[in-house]
Amino acid sequence: MTYRVTGTDTGAADVSYVAEDAAGSGGEARVELPWQKTVRVPLGKDPAVRIRLGKQGGEVSCALSVGGEHRQRATASGAYGRATCSAELPGDRKG
Repeated sequence: MTYRVTGTDTGAADVSYVAEDAAGSGGEARVELPWQKTVRVPLGKDPAVRIRLGKQGGEVSCALSVGGEHRQRATASGAYGRATCSAELPGDRKG
């Protein structure tokens, strides 16, 4: 699964995402744009990436692809703008 974040009028954004890591929870960072990360998602969790702009504003978009197939795109703009991209994994069965 691949997360992508692109933007205009801003060089960076705060990004948090669901991924399989040592703690089993994911990551969070201030990243330079454009940014892309391919990760494994923990079993039973849906992929998601959240973006947040700072007070400088601008416009930033997230996109989410599963197995190379585009699933969702969202855009945040303005000071402290926020957006989230998420999807259900194929064959995901929640009780």
